[in-house]
Amino acid sequence: MTPDTLLHHFDTGRPWAARLSTRPGYGLDTAYADALAVRALRVARGERPLGYKVGFTNRGIWPVYNVYAPIWGSVYDSTVVFCDGEGRLDLSHTCEPRIEPEAVFGFRSAPAAEASIGDLFDALDWVAPGFEIVQSHLAGWKFEAPDTVADGGLHARLLVGRRMPVREIAADAAGLDAALAGAGVVLARDGQALDRGTGAAVLDGPVQALWHFVQAQRACPGAPALRAGDIVTTGTWTDAWPVAPGQTWHGAFDAPLSPLSLRLE
Repeated sequence: MTPDTLLHHFDTGRPWAARLSTRPGYGLDTAYADALAVRALRVARGERPLGYKVGFTNRGIWPVYNVYAPIWGSVYDSTVVFCDGEGRLDLSHTCEPRIEPEAVFGFRSAPAAEASIGDLFDALDWVAPGFEIVQSHLAGWKFEAPDTVADGGLHARLLVGRRMPVREIAADAAGLDAALAGAGVVLARDGQALDRGTGAAVLDGPVQALWHFVQAQRACPGAPALRAGDIVTTGTWTDAWPVAPGQTWHGAFDAPLSPLSLRLE
């Protein structure tokens, strides 16, 4: 498949016929090049990148999906919705969508090229609860890591909840890391609790997951630099649960994050 073909699948929700990873030599480097080419096509037609999603940071789900390291992809003004605690997302043209509760960060400045994790804190503006709708264009969520990268990092939609300034939570990266790693969430569908998790599930904490992404993205050939205003998700605190229009999902996040509710259409 070409980048144009990949974009057509994003637009229509049609599944892929076969894995890209079955091609000889199709690895992560090729997959990221394809994903960045799709990003360029989306920009050319008027979509605006708002930041990035980071996936497979939860080590507990690695054997479930047969992906054993984090990956990342872009998010757009056409796929992201902000709210103050309650929001709606449209599932039209998604493929086998699932929901993930996670922490989302916002940058007030670009981190320095050789930034430490402490410098990373200085670049942050806020953190918020989020629901990402992820998708797979391969039936049954059966893929290899390069497929997930070429598939836009599996990103479909993102709801960002109430944003909390990081300096109201902690004075430094270590304090923010501890606060978010120690927080939990109970995930419920239509009033029924289905799963629970903690921030520590994502590479030992959302700040650690964010730090991993900053380094990985910086090392990726052709990847755009992080900018002031970018947002970054950091991976699911629970398993990813299948979703359908008409459902209401609730994430009872512990402080310092706030509860988040989502109606799917």
